Amino acid sequence: MTKTPSNVTTRREFLKDTGCLAAASALAGVALPAVHAASSDLIQVALIGCGGRGTGAAVNALRTKTGPMKLVAMGDVFEERLQGSLGQLRRDQSLAPQVDVPPERRFAGFDAYKKAMDCLKPGDIAIFASPPAFRWVHFTYAIQKGLHVFMEKPVTVDGPTSKRMLALGEEATKKNLKVGVGLMSRHSRALAELAKRVHDGEIGEIILQRGYRMHGPIGYFSSLPKPPGVSELLYQIQRFHSFLWASGGNYSDFYIHIIDHLGWMKNEWPVKAQALGGRHYRQSPEGITYVDQNLDVYAVEYTYADGTKFDFDGRCMTGCLDQYSSYLHGTKGMAIASRSGDCGMPSAIFTGQTAKRSAMTWESKVDPAEADPYQNEWEDLMKAIRNDQPYNEVRHGVEASLVTSMGRMAAHTGQEITFEDMLNCEHEMAPGLDQLTKDSPAPLVADANGRYPVPNPGINRNREY
Repeated sequence: MTKTPSNVTTRREFLKDTGCLAAASALAGVALPAVHAASSDLIQVALIGCGGRGTGAAVNALRTKTGPMKLVAMGDVFEERLQGSLGQLRRDQSLAPQVDVPPERRFAGFDAYKKAMDCLKPGDIAIFASPPAFRWVHFTYAIQKGLHVFMEKPVTVDGPTSKRMLALGEEATKKNLKVGVGLMSRHSRALAELAKRVHDGEIGEIILQRGYRMHGPIGYFSSLPKPPGVSELLYQIQRFHSFLWASGGNYSDFYIHIIDHLGWMKNEWPVKAQALGGRHYRQSPEGITYVDQNLDVYAVEYTYADGTKFDFDGRCMTGCLDQYSSYLHGTKGMAIASRSGDCGMPSAIFTGQTAKRSAMTWESKVDPAEADPYQNEWEDLMKAIRNDQPYNEVRHGVEASLVTSMGRMAAHTGQEITFEDMLNCEHEMAPGLDQLTKDSPAPLVADANGRYPVPNPGINRNREY
């Protein structure tokens, strides 16, 4: 990757207030007119993107304790996904009275996001859980409508959309809109206590971080050739994990949480990354070649400004060692951040560099009412909305997405990629998504054999494909 010219955005200019939860926005303490007055009045919710994560976010929204909530509209490109989500929500008897989505407020198609948000009033909430490529499109419309937002991670997959989302985040703050981002590790009470202890020096200076997410294939990690009867565009959106333009691939979608919370422990973001990756098993058990863009394994070495290393290993293979956890090593001891999963409790601190029970000096203990970080992030957002407190996690979401993309691009190009390289990379993977219709061509074109372009490290050095 070539050296970044002096006239483009630099990491020093871009990164401000890192390590702090973005809820403390730049306008803290500034008197602004409330979009939604502090009260216990009903707040309405629209769900855009009705897959499993979107349905889960809707459940968390409806279970918040700060005041009445009601789901009033839903939108998805796929009608069957919407219907499945609605059915699941209605079957939960504890939530069913809060689900008020009659046929006239159910929308399918590429304009469904607009129609769903049109059912809301200023100060209501839009949930964005569609593939991250569409995040900036949906966020733009929400700001126009004066809506608070909860958006799933990642929030960007490339440099141009990252800059776009940063500008939109600033616009949302100026309009006093509250924005939550689904990086729930920052709302884990166990990780929050660990971060405080680490920042206070309990394990000394951090000298190494390790993160692992290694398990068998999940989601839409690998894809067979497009079947008949579905358009190329809909096929790629439906199997979004398989396509870099839609999701950043499995690297961005699967690995961002551990990358995010280890950056939090260090209280800064890595400045560069180098990486290895490979495609090993690219045929189905029936012998059909997979056509997706993912690598089967990733081994990324992130480097912080002071030279500290953060090693991340990811793998999607059946029959190999499964490991899904994160660790910190310091000059005075070590810590387990997540024991299992993205933020699996309890976190713990040990003397020495081995996690022996006899060497443990602290273990997290969390009130059962705050044990679920997915619920916590919604409680935190709703408190800010109802009390009209500054709350905007967009910058944090963009930073975490960029650092994740930085490691992915290092593996895909075979180059050392800096934060500035990733932010200023001109390759927008799917331009013009705000103009998309069902008849639009897909952002990615298959070859004559139905295969899509894949990373070629060392050959494609400035682009991922």
